[in-house]
Amino acid sequence: MSLTKLEAQVARDLELTAHPHMEWMVPRLHGGKPALDVLIVGAGQSGIVTAFGLMRERVRNILAIDRAPEGKEGPWVTFARMPTLRSPKLQTGPDLGMPSLTFQAWYEAQHGAQAFADMNLIPSVDWHEYLLWFRRVLGIPVRNDVAATAIAPGRLDDGGPCLRVTLSTGEVLAARKVVLATGQDGTGEWWMPDFVRNLPADRRAHTCALDIDFDRLKGKVVAVLGSGASAMDNAAVALEHGAEVHLFCRRRPTGVQRFRWLTFAGFLRHMGDMPDLWRWRFMANILNAREGFPPDTLERVLVFRDTFTMQVERTWTDARMEDGRIRLETTRGPFHADFAICGTGIRQNVHLRPELAAFADKIALWRDRFTPPPGEEDALLANYPYLGADYQFLEKTPGEAPWLGDIHLFAIGSTLSFGVSGSSINGMTIAVPKLVAGLTRGLFAGDLQRHWQSLLAYDTKVVDIDWSRVKTG
Repeated sequence: MSLTKLEAQVARDLELTAHPHMEWMVPRLHGGKPALDVLIVGAGQSGIVTAFGLMRERVRNILAIDRAPEGKEGPWVTFARMPTLRSPKLQTGPDLGMPSLTFQAWYEAQHGAQAFADMNLIPSVDWHEYLLWFRRVLGIPVRNDVAATAIAPGRLDDGGPCLRVTLSTGEVLAARKVVLATGQDGTGEWWMPDFVRNLPADRRAHTCALDIDFDRLKGKVVAVLGSGASAMDNAAVALEHGAEVHLFCRRRPTGVQRFRWLTFAGFLRHMGDMPDLWRWRFMANILNAREGFPPDTLERVLVFRDTFTMQVERTWTDARMEDGRIRLETTRGPFHADFAICGTGIRQNVHLRPELAAFADKIALWRDRFTPPPGEEDALLANYPYLGADYQFLEKTPGEAPWLGDIHLFAIGSTLSFGVSGSSINGMTIAVPKLVAGLTRGLFAGDLQRHWQSLLAYDTKVVDIDWSRVKTG
């Protein structure tokens, strides 16, 4: 099947599965201008798939925005320095159960079934191209090169509640619901130790940095902190550019990828329904285990036997410049390097996000709702947002900011409340419909009076009875 024929099949499948066909949303105004039903902040994979889910439910007055230029959304061709995904190639996600929208269908339409059969893991560039095709073939409304800088409560012209979202352009959009599909750092920041952050900016970077100049690292000594997949990927790129690389690990890597364990229906569908204690226990175990890397990633660095060293159980405790080089203090003595890269992940801190900063102190966090048993405390996990059943923010103090319930978080910050969901391919097929159901539930509930009046006024006949032909008693 060619790509053209596949796209025709997508259109046919959408039509065959379009029930119910009835339109049920009514346009609303804010300041005399159209208001959105849902604004999605982030047009990476989670954002566009959420948009697709809403469109299938006849919620079409939506918009996804992204701060990146078109074609640069998400990590796949920017800071994800891995040649392939870590997920199994047969894992589905964005398609939401529609076979013609799967990556496999898209790939085979261009390269044939044998090429897919011969594939080990999905190349990152192909996944990115697939997402761009997905967005195009479904007509997802996206606006690029714009960010959300502030969110505040507002009122529609008819008196109903809305959210006023200020954009980086100075514009203000009104929306009844806002979805934050803002990825890894959506409720915090990419974190590195302060002593590394205090080094000159041209001598250190985080693995998330878009602008690491690997060419200038040729012949240099590069120190990488972290034993996770991203740290290993950045180490590999530095090695491929001629650097000598030392990878510093706090713990000995196990090679175990725990996100593979949790990819079963019970966990993916119901982890968010479990008591807080079990959610905390399961996710603490998973989140505190560094993400394992696939065999191909390990082989990628082991090719460089003479220039790659894994400094096992040797972490950094301080850093400073000394005679033009970086002096790293470690648990096994000092180490000198020319450049430092931190693969130290993210830290949750809603106060650091500009769009959340004005009301960050009103957002309920896990530390506000749950006290772990002695010995199971974790200050980092306690900073995760504590979300409601529909992925919505909850108030720290009930009654203080009820409008927070119209902001739905579908990013890494939702992980502790729901298990893998936002930003995770393996949970998407289950998580997105759950999120979409929460959004449509809220939209329906907000229009109950209108729907009641519509029902009372409903008089469309399915049959016109000719009473002259009916014997009545």
